[in-house]
Amino acid sequence: MFSAFAIGCVILGGLLEPMWVIAMKKSNSFHRPFWATVAIVLIIASPYCMSLSMSEMPVGTSYAIWTGIGAVCTVAVGFSFYKERIDRQKILFLSMIIIGVVGLSLIGGGSA
Repeated sequence: MFSAFAIGCVILGGLLEPMWVIAMKKSNSFHRPFWATVAIVLIIASPYCMSLSMSEMPVGTSYAIWTGIGAVCTVAVGFSFYKERIDRQKILFLSMIIIGVVGLSLIGGGSA
């Protein structure tokens, strides 16, 4: 199994994904310097956090968890803040992402 540090890093990296998406949207195509700077910092911080987890996790497992969290949270942010529609098909495919991430995490093992 993976340490709390590795799991925490990949989760934090995944949670930073929707944050940089929001910051990029608020930057108005990088015309608002504060939000542009926030977006750039988060764009760097997110994969950096994921990279820290790869000292213990296989690359594929780490990447799947990172992108899965990022994708699910970004859809949730779009729904919550930008009134984007979520239909049955989106729920089905988001569920498949979650099932895949959990499955990879359970069988991840392997050497780093």
